[in-house]
Amino acid sequence: MTPFIAEIIGTMFLITLGGGVVANVVLNKTKGNGSGWIVITTGWALAVYVGVVIAGPYSGAHLNPAVTIALAIAGKFPWSSVPIYVLGEFIGAMLGAILVWLVYKNHLDETEDPILKRAVFCTDPAIRNPLSNLISEIIGTFFLVFTILYFTSASFDYNQEETILGLGSIGAIPVAFLVWAIGLSLGGTTGYAINPARDLGPRIIHALLPIKNKASNNWRYAIIPIIGPIIGGILAALLFNILTT
Repeated sequence: MTPFIAEIIGTMFLITLGGGVVANVVLNKTKGNGSGWIVITTGWALAVYVGVVIAGPYSGAHLNPAVTIALAIAGKFPWSSVPIYVLGEFIGAMLGAILVWLVYKNHLDETEDPILKRAVFCTDPAIRNPLSNLISEIIGTFFLVFTILYFTSASFDYNQEETILGLGSIGAIPVAFLVWAIGLSLGGTTGYAINPARDLGPRIIHALLPIKNKASNNWRYAIIPIIGPIIGGILAALLFNILTT
């Protein structure tokens, strides 16, 4: 499997399972309707685990443009490979959103609230305050990327195309716990996108799919879960460089 395909498939699994748990909790007449934030954050953590297990041996399992850019800034990933990784991440996120729609289409039709339908695909702030929302995404992604830089996933040998120390199913567990912690502790403000592909890819799919009585795509907010994670990732990489040189 090439790194490009690995990023597509890994991100697709991430978004299918992550968006799927949101759909299961918020949409009408599902078995998990109303089960709450703990279920959502746990589902997203396990979704990350699955994505990392699949893509880790082949691409290092970035699954997130903010991670890809940060690794390049930290000198752990070649800049020449950044565009193809980011493209794979966005394609995977869009495919994952389509799969969520296919699984939960009946429940999307049974749900009257268009905002809840949109929540299956992309994030919204609990309190709309652009500066505060941006800061939340920056800090959440900073914690994500700064910690990842110390994980074995940051030790992927991109020249030899093999992992150092490996990142199999056991090695992916710390990443899942990290995302779980961020969701539980920092995710209540914006829904913790902490990943431009995770938000923008499914938001585009929400705009394109024939969803009954859907809300607007809230493009005015969409810039925050794009630039916030990128800024947070850059800051994490810069601090990592300072502390390790």
